[in-house]
Amino acid sequence: MSSVTATTPAPAGTVPAPARPRLDWRLRFGALSLIWGFSFLLIKVGTQGYAPFQVTFGRLAFGTAVLAVAMAVRRERLPRGARTWGHLAVAGFLLNALPFSLFAFAELTIPSTLAGICNATSPLWGMALSLVALSEDRPTRVRVAGLGLGFLGVLTVLGAWQGFEGLDARGTALALLASLSYPVGWIYVRRTLAGSSHSNLSLTGGQLLLATVQLAVVTPLFTTLPTTFAVGPLLAIAALGMLGTGLAVLVQYGLVAEVGPTTGQMVTYFVPVIAAAAGITLLGEPLTWSTPVGAAIVLAGAALTQARPKPPA
Repeated sequence: MSSVTATTPAPAGTVPAPARPRLDWRLRFGALSLIWGFSFLLIKVGTQGYAPFQVTFGRLAFGTAVLAVAMAVRRERLPRGARTWGHLAVAGFLLNALPFSLFAFAELTIPSTLAGICNATSPLWGMALSLVALSEDRPTRVRVAGLGLGFLGVLTVLGAWQGFEGLDARGTALALLASLSYPVGWIYVRRTLAGSSHSNLSLTGGQLLLATVQLAVVTPLFTTLPTTFAVGPLLAIAALGMLGTGLAVLVQYGLVAEVGPTTGQMVTYFVPVIAAAAGITLLGEPLTWSTPVGAAIVLAGAALTQARPKPPA
């Protein structure tokens, strides 16, 4: 879901130049926004028939299968080296297994609309963490102002002036923790895998594979095999994995390679809008004035935190 988002962009590495895309990048950008925006609705539907860990395991398994096919078509191999696989195991936990599971648990008690908005706080967390963890990422007045504005938007969405009345604190906290997990994971990746000789596809294929193994171990320990298999939720999980976790990664590769990371990451700001529209229109989730107003403030703050000072002429 973002570079920092709820689906998994590839770890830093060498992005291969795409071969003449058939679709204009704007169409692929729109498709990626829709896929990630609808992911929160699909999580909600999936949890209506299956336990959160089962939703996450299915999502990762389907997503890994898509990347496996892509790697076979492009004749790419999984990374080599125990050190690389160790780093990928941590990345898979922080960028996939943990946040995907947290969002699934969160949506047991909060609307998919709110989960999508919480996901939009990832750039805010990322900026705050980078000030501490990345010495080369210095703050500016604009970025600090964006950080304050963004968290003001979070308080608006949550209805702080009403004492957070009617808010499910546990579910909201889980969604915010999920959004925090992404920048933690990306800082780890930046410190350990940046400049790797392996391609993004190879690294992410290994990362998703390890995250799937992690959920394969955890899921049987905390859930029981369903006695019946609900078709609708199962299809939602399959779509979530194949589209929101597998295909989305491949689409984002092409976008970043073609138009650059800054433009490619702008999809982050469309995801909560689409998530809210999907939840309200298709699931009948409630909407109060504070939700769209707060979301707009969050997105404005997030955009400011990504601003970089202009290089001297």
